[in-house]
Amino acid sequence: MVSQKRLATLPDIETLKKLSQSLAMLDAIMSPEWESRYYSFNSKWGEDEMMASMRDGSGDEYFILFKSYGAIMKGFAHESPMSPYANESGKPWAGVLDSVPDEFQDFLSEPAFSIENTTFCIWRKHTDSSWQVGRIDYPEVDDPDGSEDLLSLLGGHPSTYKEFAEEYYEREVELSAVEYIYQHKALTPETTAALNAEVSFVELKSAIEEIGYPSGAI
Repeated sequence: MVSQKRLATLPDIETLKKLSQSLAMLDAIMSPEWESRYYSFNSKWGEDEMMASMRDGSGDEYFILFKSYGAIMKGFAHESPMSPYANESGKPWAGVLDSVPDEFQDFLSEPAFSIENTTFCIWRKHTDSSWQVGRIDYPEVDDPDGSEDLLSLLGGHPSTYKEFAEEYYEREVELSAVEYIYQHKALTPETTAALNAEVSFVELKSAIEEIGYPSGAI
C-alpha cells in the first residue's frame, strides 16, 4: 500500500519529472514502436503541464501530471483487492480520491486518466514537505493497492531499470548507458547505440522532442 515509508522513497517533484523523462527516453530507444513501450512522457501535454505514464499492456497503469504548483499521480493495478472491479460499488476505494486538493480537481475529471480505474493516488504541491495520500482503511493483504509493484522503478536506481528491460525486451542492457540517461545527460549517438544498435539517433528526434529530454545536435 502507499504507506508513509513508501512515500519517503519517492523523489521530489523535479527529480521525479526528470526520472520520468529518463525512463521514457530509455524505452523509446529500446522500443521504436510506441505501442510496445512501458514508459512515456509528454512535455507538451497542456499549458504549463507535463504528463508521464506507464502502461504494462495488461491493464495496469499510472499517470503523473506535473503542473506549475505541484504534481499528482494515480495508479491502477487491475488485480489488486482495491480495484473497483473487486468491490461491490464498482468505484475507487473509499479515501483514495476523497482528499485530493482543489488545485488538482481537474486531474480527476480528465478522461485520458481513466480516474474510475484507480487503486492509489498520490499528490504533492511545491509548498508540501512530502508526498501526500488520503486517509484509507487498507485491506490486510500484501500490496493491496498495487503501488509496490507499479512504483518499483521510481526509486531512481539504474540497476532496477536494467533488470526490468532485460526481462521485458529479452536482451542485455548496458548499465553504464542506463546510468548516463538517469543522470539526464544530453543524449548522444554513442549512448543510443550502446542500448540499441538497431535504432538511429536521427530516428529518435520526434521522441526526444515529445519527451523534452536533452540531446546533442541531430
